[in-house]
Amino acid sequence: MEAKAGPTNVEGEFGAEAEVQDSGQNDSFETEGLQRSLSAIDRQYAAQPEQPRRIHILGTGSIGKLVAHSLRGIANPPPITLVFHRYRLLEAWEQSKKQITIQDDDFKVPRGGYDVELMSEVRRQHGVELENGQPSVYDFPDEVQPHEAAKILEQQRKENAATQHQELGAGGQAPLSPPQDGKKRRPGRGDYAMSNEPIHNLIVTTKAAFTIPALSAVKHRLSSNSTVCFLQNGMGIIDDVNKQLFPKEADRPNYVQGIITHGVNVPPAAAERDPFFAVHAGHGTIALGLLPRSGIKQTTITGRKDSDSRDVKTEFFPPSARYLLRTLTRTPVLCAVGFTPTELLQQQLEKLAVNSILNPLTSLLDARNGALLHNFALTRTMRLLLAETSLVIRTLPELQGIPNINTRFSAERLETLVISVAHKTRDNVSSMLADVRAGRRTEIEYINGYIVRRGEEVGIKCVVNYGIMQTVVGKCMITQREAQDAVPMETGLNP
Repeated sequence: MEAKAGPTNVEGEFGAEAEVQDSGQNDSFETEGLQRSLSAIDRQYAAQPEQPRRIHILGTGSIGKLVAHSLRGIANPPPITLVFHRYRLLEAWEQSKKQITIQDDDFKVPRGGYDVELMSEVRRQHGVELENGQPSVYDFPDEVQPHEAAKILEQQRKENAATQHQELGAGGQAPLSPPQDGKKRRPGRGDYAMSNEPIHNLIVTTKAAFTIPALSAVKHRLSSNSTVCFLQNGMGIIDDVNKQLFPKEADRPNYVQGIITHGVNVPPAAAERDPFFAVHAGHGTIALGLLPRSGIKQTTITGRKDSDSRDVKTEFFPPSARYLLRTLTRTPVLCAVGFTPTELLQQQLEKLAVNSILNPLTSLLDARNGALLHNFALTRTMRLLLAETSLVIRTLPELQGIPNINTRFSAERLETLVISVAHKTRDNVSSMLADVRAGRRTEIEYINGYIVRRGEEVGIKCVVNYGIMQTVVGKCMITQREAQDAVPMETGLNP
């Protein structure tokens, strides 16, 4: 009996991902009328032309290591490039076995085959990106405040771009600007690992607060044909990316939003021995959704009564986005599932509501998640926060017209979700508490801060969320100052 021909595997930088079926399957997609009759899922998994397979991962924290490790474990894995933000990480990689190790229970699985890059240095001060040779905001005279100097430098940068970087005349320079020294950037030790090659598929796993600086270093390598997948906590990140990095819609890459529930951590002792080690403590899922280029609007939901997933146009799934979604969803460890943008938004808001309680309260109390249970004084605080959050979410214009919204996002149901998550993770230390203890910047601006901003847009003053947010920021500043004032001590010295 003749063996049946199996899937065709395509190796190398280009080509469709694994399990590309034979050309006979493509016949069902030749006519436009038949293609429209198929569901969005059928069109998503239709064969597509050659697509660059390399995936860049920006952010080598716990989630970044898990995603990179999982992608290299599938059949016909895609080429993976780890983008380091510090030379010390690159140096540690070169001196290591060049492997990422993930521990699951008592099993440690090392996996290699990665390429690495070092992102270029980008100076950002007071929200302004400074070019090479441009002075710092602190080089101005004392009477000019740093934020005012940033505005002057930003205006100069725009003028230079408008005149194609030609030198200004003798009297064209702003009078308060310090003289340009004309120094060029000196060669760095990690220049050999830098690249300017285009990035077609990018997964961002950095902390939300560091997304803008991280993407600033690679934005010139992204185009409208690229796809960026955000696997981060919080909401409102993409709005800031569009405002600061891609103000023109035609130049923006395609965005895939992800909600990850996997529990991954790096023990401090293990991080010192091996910075490419992580523990997969809790198995979860990843909810993925391709966002419309113009964003989710009310007309997208209520524009037509019979609108559903079948009305999604084929152009809605660009080739790079299709490839990235296919690759992530065929990775068993990640358990990734695709959703429509509207359903993904609702899941994001549910997770945001839970994080807006657990993260800030545990950070302020310096306690594990289970400490919030069976404490009526904390329950009162929780209910004040959830009352604001519930009202804001139920008033959002992009959710109007969706049935059962008032029930799904009622304060009572959100409280049930918070208690359930707190009970399941009662022994865990929240990521925000870990950041506060270490004196790092938290994601509070993209959690409770997002609720405050959206509340202002719909005319609701979220004073409780604002107060909690500012208190967390203040506690983090206290920790930072204590760390700066600490005197380093060396132990084990001979008398």
